[in-house]
Amino acid sequence: MTPELRAKKSAEAMWRDDPASQALGMSLDDIGPGRSVMRMTIRSDMVNGHGICHGGFIFTLADSAFAFACNSYNTRVVAQHNSITYLTPGQMGETLTATATEISRAGRSGIYDVEVTGEDGRKLAVFRGHSRQIKGTHFDEEHTEG
Repeated sequence: MTPELRAKKSAEAMWRDDPASQALGMSLDDIGPGRSVMRMTIRSDMVNGHGICHGGFIFTLADSAFAFACNSYNTRVVAQHNSITYLTPGQMGETLTATATEISRAGRSGIYDVEVTGEDGRKLAVFRGHSRQIKGTHFDEEHTEG
């Protein structure tokens, strides 16, 4: 099985069991070994008292992109530590893009950076996620073609 196909099949299995990302209207637009791209449009119920996107929703988008990137090897991986820095606000109706990139993966640990951008390309936030592999896989590779 190619690394690209493994990443795709891992993402398909995760997406089936991810009602949180689905309920927020996220889409998984690209997946590969150690990387992902997800998008989400800011709805009226995601705007805070300042009239901008609540930071928790930006964090959730970045966290979901991180999760798909670090789970792309058909091993179950969870977050160990995450941090985010907000740079500019997101506006109601704007579609945000979270691009996750693997920085390091050794043993059971990994580090991933996620950049969240607005429709005009400006950086809204930078997120760093530290991952930890746990027991299990997303699908049975022995009984899967490819």
